[in-house]
Amino acid sequence: MIRSAQQLLLAAVVAALALGCAPKLQTDVSRMPVDDEGRQPLRIGRVVKKRQIAPVMSVAHADWLTRPDRDAEEQPDRVVRELGIAPGSTVADLGAGVGYFTWRLAQAVGDQGKVVAVDIQPGMLERLEQNLAERDIHNVEMVLGTEDDPRLPNDQVDLVLLVDVYHELQQPELTMEHVRRSLKPGGRVVFIEYRKEDPSIPIQPLHKMTVREVRNELEPMGFEFVELKSFLPTQHIIIFRASR
Repeated sequence: MIRSAQQLLLAAVVAALALGCAPKLQTDVSRMPVDDEGRQPLRIGRVVKKRQIAPVMSVAHADWLTRPDRDAEEQPDRVVRELGIAPGSTVADLGAGVGYFTWRLAQAVGDQGKVVAVDIQPGMLERLEQNLAERDIHNVEMVLGTEDDPRLPNDQVDLVLLVDVYHELQQPELTMEHVRRSLKPGGRVVFIEYRKEDPSIPIQPLHKMTVREVRNELEPMGFEFVELKSFLPTQHIIIFRASR
């Protein structure tokens, strides 16, 4: 009896399974997650709420955090001013990096206030310490956090700032639960993220988020949307409070 090629292939696979040496099947690339422009499979990080988590920016690329055009693009002095941070406040800079926002926050809270600067890379904190020393700033506490715990004090923080950081949190649910516990009653959490709604912004899609994405993730974690500020040319400022 003549058997078709398909029948022969099926018989071979069945025989291989019986012997415990079935051939490895090739990955179906069409089923793998792709980037926002559908160009290639993404193999970095994990998926949370249908969003691919971006890799953490290495300290090896820290010079990008102080690039010459950043002041004009991100307007850090205006951002801090618009947040209305009261003197004497306790503010956390989560994912502080080399301290681009940290020293500005330290000036805003004044000598009676405190900034808790958190990063998970010792090399970032070393550069941050140098930047603070150059500016003679002494009201900053540096904290080496972990991927799931920023090690913030409970019930002591007036405002937590995450600048281009949330999309890189490797354990966002666990991290934000610690953030929620750190807040005083009425305390705020501020997210600054590149606008994913605008494809013309020359930032990789993994490093951008829409307002809807941020809200869809944060509100089920126990945060209440408060305000959206849109004066920056390429970024959202999205503000929440803890739901009590």
